[in-house]
Amino acid sequence: MIVEMIKGASPEEVDDVAQRAKSLGLNVQLNIGTDKTVVAILGSNTGQLSTDLFAILPGVERVARIMKPYKLASREFKAEDSLVYINGIEIGGKRIVVMAGPCAVEGEEQIVEAARAVRKSGACVLRGGTFKPRTSPFSFQGLAKDGLELLARARQQFGIPVITEVVDPHDVSLVSKYADILQVGSRNMQNFALLTSIGRSKCPVVLKRGFSCTVTEWLTAADYLLAEGNNQVILCERGIRTFEDSIRFSLDISSIPVIKSVSHLPVIVDPSHATGHYSLVPAVAKAAVAAGADGLLIEVHPNPKEALVDGLQSLTPSDFARLMGELRAIAKSVDRYI
Repeated sequence: MIVEMIKGASPEEVDDVAQRAKSLGLNVQLNIGTDKTVVAILGSNTGQLSTDLFAILPGVERVARIMKPYKLASREFKAEDSLVYINGIEIGGKRIVVMAGPCAVEGEEQIVEAARAVRKSGACVLRGGTFKPRTSPFSFQGLAKDGLELLARARQQFGIPVITEVVDPHDVSLVSKYADILQVGSRNMQNFALLTSIGRSKCPVVLKRGFSCTVTEWLTAADYLLAEGNNQVILCERGIRTFEDSIRFSLDISSIPVIKSVSHLPVIVDPSHATGHYSLVPAVAKAAVAAGADGLLIEVHPNPKEALVDGLQSLTPSDFARLMGELRAIAKSVDRYI
């Protein structure tokens, strides 16, 4: 349930609510807004408790139950949009943040060339995988720590923050030393041990939607991050598995306005993994911006023909530069900018 405090409620009144919840064996999360504070009361038996236990306390304006499975990701808990800041870059505001780079870090020359190209074209975050969860055990698995060090060098050389995927709870501490944003891939969306570890790290995180998961399951997974006190959560729509086989995955464009209506979290889109083909990426990227996405995650490789991973869905630097110009026009039409 959520407890809305009156405007101007004192810290002592808020603390009284929190202490009562804790005395009942419940957990508490605070949303301290500019106008009022909202207290989320979390626990498996909140549905059995009377709301009067909290409504009677001084400073309480309203007590209501959150009926959705997800609590902290809901707009009932936080009505205003959440903003995530990465080295001064605001995600979730007017600016559409483009994150671009190769699917996998393959070597120093490759990642430096990619960083230079995407930075020049206007991307403000460099992507690059160093731990690669692959369908086949015989596929390229990434450069691991060596790849992280290459990403860090590119960040220093070009002044651009980096995002990379973490696949194991034991690697969270290592990856967070090098990356500015941790990425949870589609296959790990419901790896709750990993989500809990990332939540405790407090690092900014991009949570990709599982390719067989509903929006509700996606937001409930986000609650695992938020419940650990990590409020720097960004959702990423990357397509879901349907009966359609003409593309790699079906991008659920409707999930963008749905998320915007039921959650306060920013949402970005990965058109590369959704379509699986470079020729389809521009159209889907533009559709995502028009639908209200807060950012894009695009694969760009200096030479896609030689890419060790997902070359077919990677844009060349020249194609990416052209797309960025087209995206700026779309962004302007919806009162935003890149």
